Amino acid sequence: MNLFKRPCGFTLVEVMIVMAIIGILTAIAVPSYTEYVIRSKRADAKAALLQMQLAEEKWRANHTTYGTLVETGASNTSPDGYYTIAISGNPTATTYTVTATPTFTDTKCGVLGIDQAGVKTKTGTDSVENCWGK
Repeated sequence: MNLFKRPCGFTLVEVMIVMAIIGILTAIAVPSYTEYVIRSKRADAKAALLQMQLAEEKWRANHTTYGTLVETGASNTSPDGYYTIAISGNPTATTYTVTATPTFTDTKCGVLGIDQAGVKTKTGTDSVENCWGK
């Protein structure tokens, strides 16, 4: 019988070190992943707003004013359904503003918007360049 035989398995200290490493990696990875998902959803709003901008210009080419969502035949939801599309106020012969309101929480950019001049807006805490550029 060998009294100095080393037992098989892991010690409690080794298991605790591995758990600490997993915790640190999770604390870094989850916020990064969440931000990535929200940024990808913003692409849905940008596509819907630019599509609506084209629809407005097409409508204006054939009429004396810009049109409503119903008149232009546009949907009130974005292609993937992450945003609600609306026209702020009544479109006139020279102006309109289209907005995309998220159906999820987006504190950095919030409601995205674009007008007839191509001026891009947002209501969140981040800059317009970050919200529209990424």
